Amino acid sequence: MPLLVYVLGLAVFAQGTSEFMLSGLVNGIADDLSVSVGAAVSLTSAYALGMILGAPVMAALSARWPRRRALAGFLAVFMAVHVVGAVTNDFAVLFGTRIVAAIVNAGFLAIAMSAASAVVPPAGQARAMAVLLAGVTLSCAAGVPAGALLGDLAGWRSVFWAVAGLCVPALLLVLRSAPADAAGRGEVSVRGELRALRSGELRTSLLLGAVVNGATFATFACLGVVATDVADLGESVVPGLLAAFGVGAFVGVTAAGRYGDGRLGRGLLVAMCVLPLGWAMLAATAAHPGPLFAMTVVQGCLSFGVGSALVQRVMHVAHKAPALGGAFATVGLNVGAFLGPLLAGPATEATDDYRTAVWVSAGAAALAVPIALAAFRTRDAAERKEARA
Repeated sequence: MPLLVYVLGLAVFAQGTSEFMLSGLVNGIADDLSVSVGAAVSLTSAYALGMILGAPVMAALSARWPRRRALAGFLAVFMAVHVVGAVTNDFAVLFGTRIVAAIVNAGFLAIAMSAASAVVPPAGQARAMAVLLAGVTLSCAAGVPAGALLGDLAGWRSVFWAVAGLCVPALLLVLRSAPADAAGRGEVSVRGELRALRSGELRTSLLLGAVVNGATFATFACLGVVATDVADLGESVVPGLLAAFGVGAFVGVTAAGRYGDGRLGRGLLVAMCVLPLGWAMLAATAAHPGPLFAMTVVQGCLSFGVGSALVQRVMHVAHKAPALGGAFATVGLNVGAFLGPLLAGPATEATDDYRTAVWVSAGAAALAVPIALAAFRTRDAAERKEARA
């Protein structure tokens, strides 16, 4: 695997830590800035909104830029807005920095996914995607719990400073190892690549990614509060719970990278059918620490494994859009990451029970099952027809 893929994975680790770290900082932000827990949770949706807006726009604007300049520029802006977030006392400013950070994160990720795919042979593309997504899952397993612990010891602002510092080595390595030329991206026809969205398979894959990721983030955004308010655990336990989710996520992404092939196969279909049952079991046992930790690992594995396989599916069916394929995948996942917490926040405030967020996850994941079954039957019928021809 080329060094560039691992360098990009390091940068994705820094960005993933930022994206997910709020799960362990919600209470601190709410208390310090005098806002409700629901408002603090909405910062997760703000980030997802920025990713939705940023992925296609940034990928299109940067389609003719040299990869090194684009990747380094996005990462430098990402670092700067975290400094602003660390010093602000205005919730609206913090909300805005999350959107800007997400926009440049989306631009970076879209280019990184296409760059990683371009430097490996077709047989290695699933593994390259797994390395990038491993940066995300490692941020869940290590970066986010460490951030929660740091936030508990030194306040939530210290975590923003830490993310900014983490970007420095990633930026230096990108400047050193990323290609300086456009690597053929100057020939990209954005309008032509957007025609790939006419594919029914692509639209279905994007819809499944959105629904599955919505289920994931409805719970993940509230996971720290579930631990403290439902299971009656101390704040010091939250980093361990987030690490448990991250470990499961890492296992799921690794398995998807090893066994995934971009197809909507029976294994992926079975995992999607099990996913809502797992969320329902987590909701039912969330008040008990042992089952809470066990099901958090299981759901981290299932949700990120399925999500990673769906990213591979999007990249596979969007092969006619090599520059914007990563942007399509980013948008699909982050539509869910935006809507999940947006639905979970008001639902939990209405019921005054944070387990409601987990039930929202169960319901969303259940919606994905008939969509996946219909897509599987359509693909299976098409393959049988092709075989008879």
